[in-house]
Amino acid sequence: MTEYLTKGLIAAAIVAALPALAGASAPQAHAASLNHEPLVMRLSKDEFRIAFGVTAQGCATHGCSGMIRYRVDWKTEDGKTASEYKRVSYTVLPNYNRALTVDRQYFDTAEGAHTTAIVRVTVATITCRDALQPQAARLAAITR
Repeated sequence: MTEYLTKGLIAAAIVAALPALAGASAPQAHAASLNHEPLVMRLSKDEFRIAFGVTAQGCATHGCSGMIRYRVDWKTEDGKTASEYKRVSYTVLPNYNRALTVDRQYFDTAEGAHTTAIVRVTVATITCRDALQPQAARLAAITR
C-alpha cells in the first residue's frame, strides 16, 4: 500500500513541476480565435477552399493545436439551399502565435452538375489544447 502511495505522490509532483521544468513561470491560459473572417476561394463550379487565420494566445512556448467547427450555408444555381457543419484542425508551432489552416470542400447536390455559391461561413467553436498536455498525462500513467 505504501509503495502505491509513494509512486502516486511522485507522479503528482512530476506533473505539477512540468511547467517549471519547461521554463514557464506559471500556467498560461490557452485561447484561440480567428484573426479575420474565413476566406473563401472558388476552384471550380463546386469546389472551394476555406482558409482560417488563427491567433493563439499563450501557445508560444510549447505550441498548441485544436479544431475549428464551422457552418457553411450554400446554394446551387437553381436556387436550392443547404447548410453543412464541417471541421478542420490547426497546429500552432512552438515560438509562434499564429497559424493558417485551409479546408477543401465540394458543395453540390449532383456531383458537379451545378455552379454553387457559398452564402456564408460561420464559426461555431474553436478549441485550443497545449502541446504538453498529452505528454504530462503519459508521464503520469508511466509512473503508476
